[in-house]
Amino acid sequence: MANQFSEIPESFWGLFRSRNRQIYIDALLQVNDEYQYSNYFLSREICIQTLSDHFARQKVTLEQEETEDDFDLLEPLSTRILNWLLRTGWLRKVEDYGAMTVNIVIPDYAAVFVDAFAHLAGEDEDETQVYIQNVYGILFAFKNDPRSNISLLKTALINTRRLNKTLQDMLHNMDKFFSNLLEQRGYGDLLKEHLDGYVEEIVRKKYHILKTSDNFYLYKTDIKKWLGEMRQDYPWLLQVCERNKRLRGLDIRVEELEEQLDMIERGFDDIEHRIINMDREHTRYIRATVTRLNYLLNREDNMKGLVIQLLNHLSEAEGKEAQDREAERIGALINLSQMTVISEKSLYKRRRLKQDFAEGLAPEEETEELSGEEILKLNRIRNRYSRKQIEEFILEKMDNGRLAVTEDTVASPEDFEKLVLAYDSSVRKDSPYRVREQDVEVIDNGRYRYPGLVFEKKGLKSDMGQ
Repeated sequence: MANQFSEIPESFWGLFRSRNRQIYIDALLQVNDEYQYSNYFLSREICIQTLSDHFARQKVTLEQEETEDDFDLLEPLSTRILNWLLRTGWLRKVEDYGAMTVNIVIPDYAAVFVDAFAHLAGEDEDETQVYIQNVYGILFAFKNDPRSNISLLKTALINTRRLNKTLQDMLHNMDKFFSNLLEQRGYGDLLKEHLDGYVEEIVRKKYHILKTSDNFYLYKTDIKKWLGEMRQDYPWLLQVCERNKRLRGLDIRVEELEEQLDMIERGFDDIEHRIINMDREHTRYIRATVTRLNYLLNREDNMKGLVIQLLNHLSEAEGKEAQDREAERIGALINLSQMTVISEKSLYKRRRLKQDFAEGLAPEEETEELSGEEILKLNRIRNRYSRKQIEEFILEKMDNGRLAVTEDTVASPEDFEKLVLAYDSSVRKDSPYRVREQDVEVIDNGRYRYPGLVFEKKGLKSDMGQ
């Protein structure tokens, strides 16, 4: 390819700068199809007829090129396109004096670009299938054909690298599907993008071939088995070296053959790793799609969705002053400060005794249920101190594992709250202390009134003798 750069005329690159480039590319693909069908010889009349049939099915407006004059504009559309491609070097005329005809051919350098256009248009056979079958056929011939030589191994290695490159390109292009998820604003648009875009392009054409049809794994086992057998058969490798020297004059060593076999096997290991990465990206995409679909479906009823809409609305305002004015206007309509929701399930209700057991008992006194503010206050007190702080408040004041609450025990609101919480935690099985409640007197230290409880550390002799 490097030696052919000198053959490319300067006008050739004008296609990529032209406003009609998509029309010219479509024309080249049509000429290439007819070119292969007609055994690589096309007359000018056949080219014009092919382009006329193709562009007659669609509305095309061809803008005037800098190299065209007023007489060119009088020509039919297909003739103008063909003349421009001939003038710029994408096509070439070859005169056949024997048949007295002029043939249209595609130059070698232009054929490389036309193949690339066909690849981008998705018209060629999927490469993942072609390359794995090529490697399979080449290694089978190298192992069983007595005329095989090292060039077959090099071709197998090239195809293995191309397959790795194709899989890596698939992996690197996954980000465009993730970005398309965020561009869709409607549930139906996102579903259409998923089915017509990702499912059609990745799952059915590429991922399906790699996983569902098991094309790669269908050939991988045999290929790896052959590679291992050839590497371990040293006498056979010597025969291959002698055969290359006798028939082709190549001085090949066994180490070179083993190196080629190792590189092919490493290439297949890389293919498996890339397929694993493709699985991971596929799972991420499906999870992101489901999350996005749920958001688009429930954003009007979901608090998170409404907040996102609100933030998006604020971001549309241009400038900080406009955003501040819009935020102030929204704040006047809704309350955005410390919203607390208390449902009936959040409030504690005392469970009543079963009817058959409650018969004969004294009527139960009706107790007033706590209000929402009282429950929140209790929760704030309970969550203010950790369990370790509450237990240390009692254990540090004990003398020989015993604490009798006196007037000096409570000196602040924090001490009073910890004393209440310590009594509440003493009923736990894993509490390090217990409470003696016999003959409890009420203590009044002038600021607080509380029972004269006695805390004892579990494990004492007095506790064990009970």
